[in-house]
This record gives sequence, C-alpha cells and structure tokens, in this order.
Amino acid sequence: MTKFRGCIDIHSGQVKQIVGGSLTLNENDNLTKENFVSTKPSSYYAQLYKDNNLKGCHVIKLGTSTANDEAAELACKTWPNELQVGGGVNLENAQAWLDKGASQIIITSWLFSDKNGTMELDFEKLAKISEKVGKDKLVVDLSCRKVKENEWFVAMNKWQTITGNKLSKEFISKVSEYCNELLIHAADVEGLCNGIDEKLVQKLGEWCPENCSIVYAGGAKSINDLELVKELSNGKVDLTFGSALDIFGGKLVKFEELINWNNNSN
Repeated sequence: MTKFRGCIDIHSGQVKQIVGGSLTLNENDNLTKENFVSTKPSSYYAQLYKDNNLKGCHVIKLGTSTANDEAAELACKTWPNELQVGGGVNLENAQAWLDKGASQIIITSWLFSDKNGTMELDFEKLAKISEKVGKDKLVVDLSCRKVKENEWFVAMNKWQTITGNKLSKEFISKVSEYCNELLIHAADVEGLCNGIDEKLVQKLGEWCPENCSIVYAGGAKSINDLELVKELSNGKVDLTFGSALDIFGGKLVKFEELINWNNNSN
C-alpha cells in the first residue's frame, strides 16, 4: 500500500531541495535553482527519520564532491543499515557504501553505456553489480523526463542526458530481475510543487512488477497527494515529498501529517 518515503538530497555537502531540471554537471556553477538550503547537517534528518521509524528513505549525493560523501556517511552513521545511498555509486565503490552503513545502494548513471551515440542501460553492468551486492541490496534509479505525451525516457547525469530507454512495462520488468526497488524522479516537475505527474504515476502502477517496489518523486504538494498516488497506482507506488515539506522549508505539507498517514494507512 502507498507510503510516504523520506529523502535527504545532498549538494555541495549540504542538505538541499533543488529544482530538478536546473541541475547541471558542474556543481560549482550558479545555474542550479535551490528551493531550500538547510542549516542542519544530514544527521539531523537521519535522526528524524529514525525517531519516527520511517523506513526506506534515500540519501542522494548530487555531485561527486568529498563533502557530499562525508554528509552521506554521517547520515548512515546516524541510522546504520536503514538508509539507501545513491549518487556516483558504481561497481568499485558499491560494497564500500554498504560497509559504511547504507541499507541498499542506488545505482544510476554508471549503468549506462554509449551504444552508437546513444546512452543505453547496460544490462551486463546491471547483472554484475546485482551479483556483487545482491538483488536485495540494489535499487535502480530510472528517473525520467517526458519527451512527448505519455512517453518518458530515463535521464542520467543529473537528469541532463536523455537516454534511449523509454519507460515501459517490458523495460521495467527486465530491470526488476536484478533489483528489488526502482526509484523514479519525474525530473520535469521535481522541486516545482505544482503537483505530481499523474499520468506517469498511473503508468507506474500498471507497470509495477510483483517482485519489485517503485518509489516516485516529483511535484508532491499536498498530503492529499498520498491518496491520489494510492488511487492512481492501486497502492503499488510510494511517494517522496521534498520542497513542499515543512522540514525542508516548505509551507504546504507537515512532516507529522505524513507520518500519521503511514501509521494509519492499510
């Protein structure tokens, strides 16, 4: 059944909420639009999630800086073996993040290879990392951008590179053979607080495999969005809130309300 999932997005070593479509490959430029920059460390949010027993939360490192790594490690130390970690994860460092206390690793851009000028998900890479860490320890990020009506393509490199992989029942089913969860940001609405991509959520509900859960992020602006996602996906898709949430400076949704939903939903 649909649940609220927490997030800790880290950019330049700080917990932030960012307009997804504004991210650039250079994290030191001034083009990224920030909705919120926290004065609190990542450990504050990890402890908040721990105190409320909020399972399945993810830590995303938006960039390769050492400060991002340190902030992610701090979160994992605060709530060991309960937080997923993604951003710059690959075959070489995946196990290290599990050893640092991540419950699961989230894999994204590393999975893709250039095939005739188009980036495509490399299933050989996916099989290798799944075998190395175990299917139960692997979350695959299939965050996407809408190319045209009812067509979403996976986007990598901070959502700036649109790949050749279109989201579909067949594609998601194939990916799910190697992991136990998919994380899908709708990058075009991420951070805008203008509402979720309802058509995408509905499709994700239709496409969700029995052996794999799906977490959707992007645009959530009301406690009622949980009920909406539940209805659209038949309870198969979980929802992340970001910029609208009071713990991230938002004024539209209260963290306490979301915890109550999780505790009272069936």
